[in-house]
Amino acid sequence: MNWNKKKVLVTGAGGFIGSHLTERLVELGADVRALVHYNALGSQGWLGASKYKKEISILAGDICDRDSVMNSVKDREIVFHLAALIAIPYSYHSPASYIRTNIEGTLNVLQSARLFNIERVLQTSTSEVYGTARYVPIDEGHPLQGQSPYSASKIGADKIAESFYLSFETPVVTVRPFNTFGPRQSARAVIPTIITQLLADKEVHLGNLHATRDLNYVSNTVDGFIAAAESKKAIGQTINLGSNREISIKDLAELIASLCGKPLQLKTDSARLRPSGSEVEQLMADNRKALELLDWSPRLSLEEGLEKTISWIGEHLDSYRPGEYTI
Repeated sequence: MNWNKKKVLVTGAGGFIGSHLTERLVELGADVRALVHYNALGSQGWLGASKYKKEISILAGDICDRDSVMNSVKDREIVFHLAALIAIPYSYHSPASYIRTNIEGTLNVLQSARLFNIERVLQTSTSEVYGTARYVPIDEGHPLQGQSPYSASKIGADKIAESFYLSFETPVVTVRPFNTFGPRQSARAVIPTIITQLLADKEVHLGNLHATRDLNYVSNTVDGFIAAAESKKAIGQTINLGSNREISIKDLAELIASLCGKPLQLKTDSARLRPSGSEVEQLMADNRKALELLDWSPRLSLEEGLEKTISWIGEHLDSYRPGEYTI
């Protein structure tokens, strides 16, 4: 696909993955509109300080508001839908907000895409929809399990997207990233949590140390989004973006400590544990479908991605509160 002047919308563009994707699209020459969440402070998230800010049309709005979404989608050709509430612990406290944002917000995007005959909608899923692996590696046919209100809301969003493809032939592709990490990620995620505590010379407080995750550097995930938008074979499909490698949280902490050159003092913090039935104990992707349909596989390894992330967080440590647990 020739991205030059391609009219693109990214929802959730001020967030971690969304900001990286938005900047990549600018680099490819696309005409990029970015929907960021309206707030009283006028914050544009990570795009507020982007070196490409002048090249991006940034709109403040609310994915839950149909007018905001329609105004954002109008005259676009491709929509990357990333806007979502993602913090799993907070979903235990405020599940209704996840239903509104993740399900109703996705419905707003799909209805607008249908109205304006959008060429392609990229629906962003998550590996959390699989729950604890019943078998590994996890392929796209694995059962979906709503083990948290967050994961249940994302299952709902994915199914709404699927229904629009099957009912109305809306050209939807659902991309399902496994655990993405990299610069700009908040300390609600495990890798920044470990890195910030280590760099601040603190004990590393974590929750479940035995759970395993399939971790993927953010540039790999962005590559997958771009490839999914380019592939005609991807329309109507759900596609894992993962590494086919799992690592326990304990082993991950030890690896990061080694890369940081820091001693590791590891402590389990009961406040960080999920309810037992909600904990996802094992995730490891089968990414053969992505290779087949998108010619995609991760370019950067876990270790390479961690080195880049450690370097970035080290330069921005004052933006974090090491050791403080927030949901």
